[in-house]
Amino acid sequence: MSLRLGDVAPNFQAETSIGKIDFYEYIDGGWAVLYSHPSDYTPVCTTELGRTAQLKSEFEKRNTKVLALSVDSVEDHLGWIKDINETQNTNVDFPIIADKDRKVSELYDMIHPNASATATVRSVFVIGPDKKVKLTLTYPASTGRNFFEILRVIDSLQLTDEYSVATPADWKDGEDVIVVPAIKTEDIPAKFPKGYTEIKPYLRVTPQPNK
Repeated sequence: MSLRLGDVAPNFQAETSIGKIDFYEYIDGGWAVLYSHPSDYTPVCTTELGRTAQLKSEFEKRNTKVLALSVDSVEDHLGWIKDINETQNTNVDFPIIADKDRKVSELYDMIHPNASATATVRSVFVIGPDKKVKLTLTYPASTGRNFFEILRVIDSLQLTDEYSVATPADWKDGEDVIVVPAIKTEDIPAKFPKGYTEIKPYLRVTPQPNK
């Protein structure tokens, strides 16, 4: 059964490129991105893991740990990491899970039989400090992911987790946000002292409250 938003992300133990880990212990109360790739030594995956490593400081700023996964072995991962570092001019030091028995893939429904009977699709799970699934994305094997979009979503999730706001289409960190409909218009000034603009009774915008 597939995981849905708000579900508790299952814990697991796994062998990885940095040794054996317990998922819950590894994320240690922070945010996490768990994402799968179809196979080691493949071109799109090489660019994706390279981009993740290049964005290390951006994930750290957001208190977010990243874990990648495929059904290949630790030995394959370690050899492939050398290629990634060489070709993408970076240093991969986050764990790549070796899910040879497909235990984690099945827990997180990462294998879609109509796409491939054996390889994981490009699944993305953003998991909050409460261990709940906050976002899921699924890409086909032929399409590389946009990691700047993943960072943007984390910014939105962390902001909306703390304040009674939502983020509009194409929002970026630092831009105006939407006051959620549950907040009455007369209560907005007390909650959002930077002010607000009422475009429609159901559409009220305010400057991002934590900037």
